Amino acid sequence: MFREAAQAPQVVRAQLTANTARVAQLAARLRQGPPRAVVTCARGSSDHAATFARYLIETRLGLLTSSAAPSVSSVYEAAPDLAGTLMLAISQSGASPDILAVVSRARAAGAYIVALVNAEASPLAQLADVLLPLHAGPERSVAATKSYIASLAAIVQLVAEWAGDAPLGAALQQAPEELERAWQLDWSAAVPRLAPTSSLYVIGRGLGLAIAQEAALKFKETCGLHAEAVSAAELRHGPMALVRTGFPLLVFTQNDESRAGVVQLAGELAAQGADVLLAGARLARTTELATEAAHPVIEPLLFAQSFYRMANALALARGHNPDAPPHLRKVTETL
Repeated sequence: MFREAAQAPQVVRAQLTANTARVAQLAARLRQGPPRAVVTCARGSSDHAATFARYLIETRLGLLTSSAAPSVSSVYEAAPDLAGTLMLAISQSGASPDILAVVSRARAAGAYIVALVNAEASPLAQLADVLLPLHAGPERSVAATKSYIASLAAIVQLVAEWAGDAPLGAALQQAPEELERAWQLDWSAAVPRLAPTSSLYVIGRGLGLAIAQEAALKFKETCGLHAEAVSAAELRHGPMALVRTGFPLLVFTQNDESRAGVVQLAGELAAQGADVLLAGARLARTTELATEAAHPVIEPLLFAQSFYRMANALALARGHNPDAPPHLRKVTETL
């Protein structure tokens, strides 16, 4: 996990170069014939990348974006009307049976399939109308790291080109160097705070919610630690009742329109005596986790990179092997 996560900067650098022509061609097609909606299809870490895609597409392109429920196709064998839609299928392996079932039915129902896949020879890649390879290389740790960041980078590259957003495209070109610096940031203060705990919330909003989801999953699968990802807005609608003195929360806040509200929430939680670990801002009575400043869309990628290094250290501190979580396999064959 440590070695593979550290490769993310090189992966993104190679991906941006290798996919330039494909992304430009795809973006031109989407501008010429815009889809009526976008549907994402993914599981696990890839589904967290899909959350990122939803916020980015809806805020930058104004297109309704929704996540497909794989069971609709794989279990109930239903076929929603997807004519005129774009389906973004995101997968490291491209081999999960339920994802393949969703994509097959979506294609038959008239969806245009774009697959973001690491395994270029996979069944999912073969089903796609357009393949955007992640170029992450072999990923042997069960916990996805570099392939997740590669998925986010591929989404940003596509949306920037599709929207004609030159500043975002230019910011993405700086991401490999920023990821290198983010990997070196010291989040070790979080390890002794989280090592003895049994449960925590991971908080984000907007694009940052995708990172909160990913972090919560990594806490569970690599550290044996129960973690729940909660939107900063949703925390007030019930989950806040569990927050007690000393209750740990990891809070992500990228520098966009969501920051003020998230920082305000972090301050309220700290005032209540919660143990708040804060990434992306400085605030009294919280533990600051150093972050690399960047374009607001790129900052979540950097948060993930810094987090992976800390999560690997936390897993070891808790006596877990982060590369081989119990009961899990690299390719999850959900039916």
